[in-house]
Amino acid sequence: MTRFTIASFNVKNLIGPDREYYEFQTYTPEEYAWKEDWTANQIFSMNADIIGFQEIFEEESLRDVIAEADRVGIASNDAVLPSKSKSYRKKAIFRKLGYDPYTDATLAFAPNANDTGLPGQRRPGLAILSRFGFAEPPEIIQDLPEPLDIPFRELTGEDAGFYRMTRLSRPIQKARIPVGNTTITVFNCHLKSKLGEYLKPAGADYAPEADLTRYDPVGRAMGALRAAVRRMAEAWVLRRAIVAELQKGRPVMVLGDFNDGEHAVSSEIISGEVPFRNYAWMLRHDARDRDDRYSKEENTQITGAVKATRLTSAEQLFVQRSMRDMVYTSAFAGVYESIDQIYLSRHFHPENDKRLGEMEYFSVFNDHLTDGSHAEAPYNKLASDHGQIMAHIKLGE
Repeated sequence: MTRFTIASFNVKNLIGPDREYYEFQTYTPEEYAWKEDWTANQIFSMNADIIGFQEIFEEESLRDVIAEADRVGIASNDAVLPSKSKSYRKKAIFRKLGYDPYTDATLAFAPNANDTGLPGQRRPGLAILSRFGFAEPPEIIQDLPEPLDIPFRELTGEDAGFYRMTRLSRPIQKARIPVGNTTITVFNCHLKSKLGEYLKPAGADYAPEADLTRYDPVGRAMGALRAAVRRMAEAWVLRRAIVAELQKGRPVMVLGDFNDGEHAVSSEIISGEVPFRNYAWMLRHDARDRDDRYSKEENTQITGAVKATRLTSAEQLFVQRSMRDMVYTSAFAGVYESIDQIYLSRHFHPENDKRLGEMEYFSVFNDHLTDGSHAEAPYNKLASDHGQIMAHIKLGE
């Protein structure tokens, strides 16, 4: 039996000091030291075997943070773990207190293809840290081999054009990670934010909608629409990659910053459809009369096909078990919601008799979002604006 933990961590703009990532936004050396310290302490607290990171501008900065987490963790081990001379050193409590350094872990960084490297115009990438290494070199999905064309038609059938996407706003990482006797496909993502996309006219310094002194509610709503369409298209690209793995019989875990709640359309595209209670109640797709419905055998077939590629939120498995809805990873404008998720394929669902394993517990690290309890980061720029989430998995090998 193998136990491991897998976590998602949006670190919020990790980059070295005196480097302008967005326009006029940099860290002083002192600010960077605070941010590095806070981020390292969060990694130390999680002590996760696999971590998917978002908003990483530079691999070097992340490696420095991990090294600092190891320094903190090793010092903690020296302070709280019994020496080998103590007969009680193997008690379970000390396994819980101990920190496993990432000395032998493997880090895979996925730079953003949209990042020009120009000061003030940087674009963040992703990274996966794995204590188990990788079964094969991780892949990056961002520049699409063929453009994604999404055709539209009027409800009366006339052609209504299409939306084309050739590159994702941020990369998606796909990693095959060996855990015990099982190799799991892990996807790490950061979908397009809800921040509106506004078009800048030729020769203009900025988009008209960006001028808040001439507030344009309709234009800004159109910007939100563009962002939503892009986010859902990116979700579909991720879904296509997920289904390809599931159809090969491979267990899948998907984590990251979805920039939407669990019940948003983009999230449901990624997780897959919820099966209808009984398809035998439903008119067939080729119905000839009012009683032409799917058979009981077809109901079983359809339900099985839908469930086979459906993912389940680790958070919801935890909430169902705990009987309370108490998880959030984002607090903005008085709204508390979970926009960071870990999704599990049916290989880990407790109701699946053929499961490979299951989730034992789910942790969320979100105190810093509400009560300011982050002494290592004295103001919010230096902490993350996301909570960190972690699933505790048991493989029944």
